[in-house]
Order: sequence, then structure tokens, then C-alpha cells
Amino acid sequence: MSRSKPVSYSNSDKYIQLGLNIAYFRKLRGLTQEEFAEAVGISRSYLSAIEAPNVVKTISLELLFSMAECLQIDSYKLLVFRE
Repeated sequence: MSRSKPVSYSNSDKYIQLGLNIAYFRKLRGLTQEEFAEAVGISRSYLSAIEAPNVVKTISLELLFSMAECLQIDSYKLLVFRE
């Protein structure tokens, strides 16, 4: 069983912004957390943790690519962080 490497403090804001971007595009497509989580093969509670603005939750590139595909956007759009 592998354990996640702790997120460095310098990257925590980026993971939070990533989660906010995911929530933004999910809502733009009119998907609930339940619908979106099922479409990408994760639990709703895991998606909720990813999207939570006060939680730092890492995701794999594979999941990021699956989310972008489901949202019908280019994957880089999830990584465009607003200032």
C-alpha cells in the first residue's frame, strides 16, 4: 500500500485552486458532485474533498485527464490559476 507524499506548503494553494477550477467547470456543465464523481470513477466524498477550498487533496494526472475529458475541456484549463 502506497502512502501519499505530503504536499509542500508552497504547492498547497495550487491544489486548492485546482479543486476550485474543477468545481467551476463541473458546475458550468450542470453536473452534480454525484454525477461527476460517478462519471470519472471516484466517490462523491473524494470529489468533495478535492473541491473543498479549505482542504489540500492531491490527485493523479490520470484522474485530471479523466475529469477534463468528462468536462469536455482541454486538461490544461484545470491548471490555469487565477490571481
